[in-house]
Amino acid sequence: MSSPDLSVLIGGVRFKNPVLAASGCFGYGSEMEPLIPASLFGGVVTKTILESRRPGNGAPRIIETPSGLINSIGLEGVGIDRYLDEMVPKLTGVDTRLVVSVGGHDIEEFARLAARLDRVDRVDALELNISCPNVDGGTDFSTDPDLAAATVRAVRRVTGKPIWAKLTPNVSRISVIGQACEKAGADALSAVNTFTGMSIDIHTGRMILPRGAGGTSGPAIRPLALAKVWELVRNVGIPVVGIGGIATGHDVIEFLITGASAVQLGTVLYIDPNSPRTALAGLTEHLASRGMSTVRDLIGTLKGRQERRPHS
Repeated sequence: MSSPDLSVLIGGVRFKNPVLAASGCFGYGSEMEPLIPASLFGGVVTKTILESRRPGNGAPRIIETPSGLINSIGLEGVGIDRYLDEMVPKLTGVDTRLVVSVGGHDIEEFARLAARLDRVDRVDALELNISCPNVDGGTDFSTDPDLAAATVRAVRRVTGKPIWAKLTPNVSRISVIGQACEKAGADALSAVNTFTGMSIDIHTGRMILPRGAGGTSGPAIRPLALAKVWELVRNVGIPVVGIGGIATGHDVIEFLITGASAVQLGTVLYIDPNSPRTALAGLTEHLASRGMSTVRDLIGTLKGRQERRPHS
């Protein structure tokens, strides 16, 4: 029996498999090459790109927890000019899709960046980081449905590339934000960004991160992220890309059954460089054991109450 077809279609772009590298955890796509070749993934989502170079927040910026990390990187990055000149060429000829994470201090910056990236053939899609918890106002774009929609509309006007809106889980109803993004022209939703968390140094009585709170990721948030994905797939008609504590083949399968069209691996890449290989192997084995010839036969097969809207 031949191996199952793992390809998925998201926003008109075909990915060879549904396992992607998450933004912020895989650099710009080439830095991890000695340990984790980018070609393992169906796609790589870059670190968030801004117009100008940004040093990020002061140290310490990462705290290890018993079940993951709390980070406050603060969108450190090289800026759009250096990204296009130095980083994109390194992925020329690499067999993976390139999804560029785009940030902005305001809607106009999101649009200006999208307009520049629209002219870059190597870029397959844009993920709008409207939900970063580690910069001032970073989550404003995805906690207000009107602001989220306005951002997507502004980007939609300047690019024909697929738009993925990356949503924060730190809201009471994530589907309200998702529906607003869908109506404004988003082709997919990435869910979720990190949950707000903090840690205290009990010896000094001070918060460890200079900003106080940061973004919590890793295994602890996986069930929470899965519930947010479940809410979204029942209420939107565009693909949802699941993110949050995904590490193993079991985790990937769980999100796909729930209705995610693909997933992103993040924190686990720091722990186990072999995780993309083992996750894909686990997914392939599961499909074969169930007699499924394609991963698309698995997506959205959750039994019980779901009332999922079909993709348009």
